[in-house]
Amino acid sequence: MAAAKRALQIRLPPLPSIKDVIRLYKLRALRELSQNFLMEPKLIDKIVRAAGHIEGNVVCEVGPGPGGITRSIINQAPRKVILIEKDPRFIPSLELLADACKDKVDVDIITGDILKTNIATFIPADVRTDWMESPPPVNLIGNLPFSVSTILIVRWLEMISRQEGPWAFGRTRMTLTFQKEVAERMVARILNKQRCRLSVMCQTWCNINYKFDISGAAFLPKPDVDVGVVTLTPLKRPLTNLPFKMFEKVVRQIFSMRQKYSIRGAETLFPEDVRKEFALKMYKMADIDPITRPFQITNTEFARICEAYNEIVKEYPEFEHYDIRAPKIKIQVDEAKYVVEN
Repeated sequence: MAAAKRALQIRLPPLPSIKDVIRLYKLRALRELSQNFLMEPKLIDKIVRAAGHIEGNVVCEVGPGPGGITRSIINQAPRKVILIEKDPRFIPSLELLADACKDKVDVDIITGDILKTNIATFIPADVRTDWMESPPPVNLIGNLPFSVSTILIVRWLEMISRQEGPWAFGRTRMTLTFQKEVAERMVARILNKQRCRLSVMCQTWCNINYKFDISGAAFLPKPDVDVGVVTLTPLKRPLTNLPFKMFEKVVRQIFSMRQKYSIRGAETLFPEDVRKEFALKMYKMADIDPITRPFQITNTEFARICEAYNEIVKEYPEFEHYDIRAPKIKIQVDEAKYVVEN
């Protein structure tokens, strides 16, 4: 009854429509920032509903723009809304919303780049839960610019692996938009043509749910592609406890030769003069067929390959920092040291 009463209190006063706000503040989507405004209220509400029950929660919205999704979030009666907006042109329209719901919802407006902003500093400490319990009452929601979406999710996955930032409070959930092809890659399972490094990275640390598509026609300006809405919930037990950078390096190199036998990409983890021997050793330790192609390898099999690589690196620490993409430097090696048993 109290919850219903609280929900009824969160009713924004009459405000200009998003179209009117864009016109009033002379806002224009900037192509260089990959900005696209979602104009359909029903679709906006659908995105927020995909986040689940957010009443009384702390909600961080990434890139709110003119505030369309923000309005829908506020209408769901959250405890606090944190808005991270890089473009200062949108601040007046967001301040209009903050003023409209003052004394009902606490709104923090942060002008800054999400890639450089520590969201955790704005989240109340009392929402913290144990990692093995249900997710905390914290949600990340965002209609992400295409130009930063992949970079951002990989960075957040690393933070999840370390239980840092918003994930220092528990298994904080995310509801985000991506270019449809990127969303499809995130959920792609083995044998799927979209399966790639991003698929394995996301599925190793999160449970991913592809919610629905939004036609590009719903955005202003209309992008050339459709958009997928995805929810991610960190796993209680990730598929690996290895350092994120090491895991990512192995997966990246194996997928660098996607159409070839996976061991061909794995070989590039090692210096040229010993790569065939050590790649075969790694696959033998992981019990993986060398002629398996990258998109045929399961997430748990990738974890085994990475564990094998880690064991080799423990024995030969110099391999950890080998990077085939780095400028070639002639290194004198003791050939007698690298003897691999068949």
